[in-house]
Amino acid sequence: MYLNCHSYHSLRYGTISVEDLVRDSARLGISALALTDINTITGIYDFYKLCKEFGIKPIVGVDVRLDNQQYFIALAKNKQGITEICRMLTAHNCDGEMLPRQNPNLPNCFIIYPLKNIPEVLEDNEFIGIRAEELHVLFQKKWQQFSDKIVVLQPVTFRTKREYNLHRILRAVDRNTLLSKLNEEDVCCTSETLKLPSQVLNDFKHHPQILMNTKKIIDQCGFEFEFGVPRNKKHFTDSKDHDEKLLRKLAYQGLKSRYPENNEIAEKRVEKELKVINQLNFSGYFLITWDIVEYSRRRGFMHVGRGSGANSIVSYCLGITDICPIELDLYFERFLNLNRKSPPDFDIDWSWRERDEILKYIFEKYGRDHVAFCGTNVEFKYRSIFREVGKAFGLPKEELDALAKNPMALHDDNSVVKMVQKYGILLEKFPNQRSMHSCGILISEEPITNFTALEMPPKGFPIVQFDMHVAESIGFEKFDILSQRGLGTIDDAVKLIKKNRGIDVDIRNTRISKNEKTANEFLTKGKTIGCFYIESPAMRGLLRRLKCDNYKTLVAASSIIRPGVAQSGMMREYIFRHNNPGQFEYFHPVFEQQLGETYGIMVYQEDVIKIALHYGGLAAADGDILRRAMSGKGRSLSALQKVKDHFFESCKKQGHPEKLSQEVYRQIESFAGYSFCKAHSASYAVESYQSLYLKVYYPIEFMVAAINNGGGFYRTEVYVHECRIAGGKIHNPCVNKSILQTTLYGEDVYLGLMHIEKLEAKIAQFIPEERQENGEYTSLENFIKRVPIGIETLQILIFCGAFRFTGKQKNELLIEARLIMVNFKPQNRYLSFFEEPRKDYQLPQLKRNLFEDAFDEIEILGFPVSCSPFDLLQTKFRGDVMAKDLLKFHKKQVRMLAYLISRKHVPTKKGTMYFGTWIDSDGEYFDTAHFPDNLKNYPFQGGGCYLLLGLVEVDFHFPTITILKMAKMPFIPDPRYSVDSGKSFEVHQKINEDVSMTSRKPYPQEHEIVLPRRKMS
Repeated sequence: MYLNCHSYHSLRYGTISVEDLVRDSARLGISALALTDINTITGIYDFYKLCKEFGIKPIVGVDVRLDNQQYFIALAKNKQGITEICRMLTAHNCDGEMLPRQNPNLPNCFIIYPLKNIPEVLEDNEFIGIRAEELHVLFQKKWQQFSDKIVVLQPVTFRTKREYNLHRILRAVDRNTLLSKLNEEDVCCTSETLKLPSQVLNDFKHHPQILMNTKKIIDQCGFEFEFGVPRNKKHFTDSKDHDEKLLRKLAYQGLKSRYPENNEIAEKRVEKELKVINQLNFSGYFLITWDIVEYSRRRGFMHVGRGSGANSIVSYCLGITDICPIELDLYFERFLNLNRKSPPDFDIDWSWRERDEILKYIFEKYGRDHVAFCGTNVEFKYRSIFREVGKAFGLPKEELDALAKNPMALHDDNSVVKMVQKYGILLEKFPNQRSMHSCGILISEEPITNFTALEMPPKGFPIVQFDMHVAESIGFEKFDILSQRGLGTIDDAVKLIKKNRGIDVDIRNTRISKNEKTANEFLTKGKTIGCFYIESPAMRGLLRRLKCDNYKTLVAASSIIRPGVAQSGMMREYIFRHNNPGQFEYFHPVFEQQLGETYGIMVYQEDVIKIALHYGGLAAADGDILRRAMSGKGRSLSALQKVKDHFFESCKKQGHPEKLSQEVYRQIESFAGYSFCKAHSASYAVESYQSLYLKVYYPIEFMVAAINNGGGFYRTEVYVHECRIAGGKIHNPCVNKSILQTTLYGEDVYLGLMHIEKLEAKIAQFIPEERQENGEYTSLENFIKRVPIGIETLQILIFCGAFRFTGKQKNELLIEARLIMVNFKPQNRYLSFFEEPRKDYQLPQLKRNLFEDAFDEIEILGFPVSCSPFDLLQTKFRGDVMAKDLLKFHKKQVRMLAYLISRKHVPTKKGTMYFGTWIDSDGEYFDTAHFPDNLKNYPFQGGGCYLLLGLVEVDFHFPTITILKMAKMPFIPDPRYSVDSGKSFEVHQKINEDVSMTSRKPYPQEHEIVLPRRKMS
């Protein structure tokens, strides 16, 4: 009877979660239920599982609508029926085919039409649905012929009056209109609720034939699905046997390459891993991943394989990863083991520019019928909730902004806002729209539409209608194809070095970019701006505190910087032990033997396995079960208790005292939930070191590449500063030298046209293309004749110095531009083959202030290029102390003058505190701490230079200044507006700063860390 139920996967329509729909149905004694969300099958697999759990017969299908006009309901008779539904929806979503209004070609489905859309001829599998409130129409004679074709239709969209109101709000959000302007056809009927079965039967008690027809449909729907069966493409070759042989061959070829000298340990490990991989039927998965990486290598692309896949020596030999698991003592069981049935996990990064070509290869190689991205549900978030719901209630933009930006405690206390809050809270965790998973791709053995309909988001690659968790539960192992700008920086730097210096850098050879002496010196000093993952103020501070001077310490740093490790106090304890190796004892000999590299602290997820294995006596696979039971999705208290009991039983057999074992377990429990996979840290560290190697030996090329890849943690200005410090001669954009991106000629760095804020992208692209095709621009007039540009854009180019090759001042060029443009007709741009002789005329000499260019640059580029920000200050004072000397001033007050780079907000119990990063007039970086009480009297006032008074605290080689007083220092008035005092300080507001927020708790102090520093017997 409930053949048309909507969950909240009927986006901006349904109000019930799948779980609540099934639970409530079970409570009401409903024995069969159909989930028919609007134009989607998103929820059917969770629905099927829950129905089986609660003893309800699951029926699955779809409510087919166009612009909320219901065409029909399709119910799958069997698995083939869902396939037919999915292909129909896919054709509509991806190929633009119209949804059939009537008589769809779905032979394995029952079709139920609403009264408003009955076709002239009903096929054998087609029926008419009638609601209780529509029964009166059956007294008309024409309906007698349909006696065996009419079924009960009791749609379900909401449960309560409040949910009906929520449904109306969702419809207003979807329609982008006010609640008061909704039409009757925009919303569902007030009867679409989960009625008691007895009530529905009572409604139709005079129509036994209708009830019988409905029961027949319910009985004949038999959708069955088997979970946990692998659905990925089974074989890379034509069979399992050939896959195993090819994988073995490739693994041993890679073994010879990775380990030129015979290495028995490596060979034994390869054999052990191949046995497990083949036993779990993952040979094809490895080979498909290898094939993608091989294509990338043939195209000359860089990739980084990371994640737990780097625990595998087979993936190392195949070239999927670049981490030697023997060197770093990485456990294969962390990646795959016979007790772990979940799929392998390869995360592979490419440059953000090259990823789309990799995706195109995958889709073309394996066929668009078999490949799709994972979907994801974008939920209503705090800001979007209050904006959307508030708009439906008719609130003006100013009030919507206030609701969205402020916590509920600060909202206005009026009846409308209270209604917005009341219904807004109900929308938390509701899906708002479907989107594409950032990286997860499914490659299916069967056509993927056997399991899901596909949608086509703007990106251009089809997505499935469910998320990665559902994908995994129904048997799909995703391939994570990621992109990042750090890799793009490395790749571009290598190409730029070749172009600029003629040097080939084999950056893939990790032996040349690990533990280089000069690179280690840079690490120790935290000179890592621009380098992947290790450039943030927090990371640079950590590197200095550790005096990090080798690759393995960098691997550890990449892990302990993670929020969980830092917040637990283990980062603080690690720094202490690293700097004071004689001031602690190892908790137990096993901790010294197995965790000596990290001073007895469990820093990595693999450490949990080590302690479980070597202290607890568990098998490595059981150690991984322990790690998984404590962390991640699917954490089960019953599973955790079972593993905990097993751990203590095993410790007792080892002869360990119970008190000692309890402390070991406490440590495992507190670390396992947040620790970082060591292979992941090692992969990050390799890429960080590659970045650092290039920064050390080819700094100008590297910084230009960083600028062109959108930098990283900081704004463009900071990377330009780094480039200048490295010896680059920075030039403003030039129409004869610049291209879209920043470019390099020897040591001359020309900023790209893309950095000119108000220059249209198509013009920025056209200028260098025209120059390349027809030669350099010879004059301003020549440029105007060749480039379709208006006077305002032309003035911007003049002001930023793009025509300085002419040797003329900006004032002169501006007058010349206006004279040319007055009589210039754009249609005559390409009429003359030869340049007509130019009329010479003399213009008056106009004097320019030395700093006019700097203010032009701030206005157009966002930062000064021709001088330093310090040169623009009204004061000549540069501070009593410079950053390079701060280590000498521990516990002493200093007065410094500095330019603000970034500030990070961190909430505390007493309010928000800030951490600032600055440069002094020498260009050196230093850091400050600003506590809430101090900020009340000495707040930040935007970007610019500040005079700072503070107390230096040196914490393990790293100085931080706790600010006591702070004042923003005034720049000189803008000389371009010397006669207009109102505008002389306008452009100063464009001086930038980088602002970041975090919700992390303050790091614990030493006395709050509960890790014993003395041996327990």
